[in-house]
Amino acid sequence: MWGIIENELKKQNMNQESLSKKMNVHSGIVSDFKKGRIKKPSFELMCKFADALGISLDNFRKRNE
Repeated sequence: MWGIIENELKKQNMNQESLSKKMNVHSGIVSDFKKGRIKKPSFELMCKFADALGISLDNFRKRNE
């Protein structure tokens, strides 16, 4: 799932810090997700990612990445 987020960050010229601010979470949450420390993210967290990036939750359901 991080690949999807990383791709959107590049498209929108954002970094992890700006993403965490838009999500209203500590930057460590985004970092932990990137590093795979969050194995089963909550629905709420994934909604925050989707909302901050302006994408649909359906984007995360794709298994081809």
